[in-house]
Amino acid sequence: MPAFSRFLRYFVAVGKAGSIRRAADQLNVSPSAIDRQILNAEAELGLPLFERLPGGLRPTAAGEMLMANGLKWQHELSGLRASFEDLQGLRRGHVEIALIDALAKGAFPRVLGGLLDRYEGISANVRVLENDVARRAVIEGEVDFAILFEPHSFRDLSVRAFTEIPLGLLVTPGHTLSSQKRARFSHCAGEALIVPAEPLAVAQQIAVLEGSIDASWHHKVTTDNIQMIVSLVTEGAGVGVLTALDAIPELEAGLVAFVPLYDPILHPMTLALCTNSARRPSHAAAALLTEIERDFEAIVGWPRSM
Repeated sequence: MPAFSRFLRYFVAVGKAGSIRRAADQLNVSPSAIDRQILNAEAELGLPLFERLPGGLRPTAAGEMLMANGLKWQHELSGLRASFEDLQGLRRGHVEIALIDALAKGAFPRVLGGLLDRYEGISANVRVLENDVARRAVIEGEVDFAILFEPHSFRDLSVRAFTEIPLGLLVTPGHTLSSQKRARFSHCAGEALIVPAEPLAVAQQIAVLEGSIDASWHHKVTTDNIQMIVSLVTEGAGVGVLTALDAIPELEAGLVAFVPLYDPILHPMTLALCTNSARRPSHAAAALLTEIERDFEAIVGWPRSM
């Protein structure tokens, strides 16, 4: 049912938007993921669902039939799921959640608010914690689940979903680096750097990068507060080194630009939805987990179009 629900959501969005690109923007997923789902469905049905026109896509007769029934199925499936959840007691309970600071803004609060509106009997306590503290909170059973960086080396954690978040340079729109599609860390040599300090998860990666390059580094500001880094960059104080996830509102507003780093020694940060591998989630926690896991990349992924 989840795989079918994903295809149906993508198909209906394309039918309404008339374009895979516009549907991808609305759903915050990659156009290739939507195109793949539609092509697979057309291959299985043996019929084209859309006419490919210069100005976009138009449903074929088969596509129009599927669109009409798809909207009806979506409505009926939602009601059926609600009935199942009521039977299992999924609409009642309390959930403890831990998040890293970067997720306290952007899409996640909006998604969580929507889920709690749907599951009226579920309440939540959201703890915004440092990455290591969030990890310990899951392992020690203080929270039902957490979204955090770099969980893979901890056997007490079960990863329910994950996505990769690149490290990059945060600069003002007029900076010489702002027009680059990507950059090496060596391009920062001589720049006034605003860098994260421990215990922020990216601090260790920056130390490795600096140690691998024979250059002098000017740390104008070092801080363990992500918002301070973003604010200083916005004010033109220097070049920040963060993930795109850390500055989504500022990127959307055009206050800063993000340039991904591609140094060979560097690997993307893994952001993951984690539970305690030795504990079974409560019905309430499982309900929220299932919803978040299904669209994890869209909920927490970095804004690739920027």
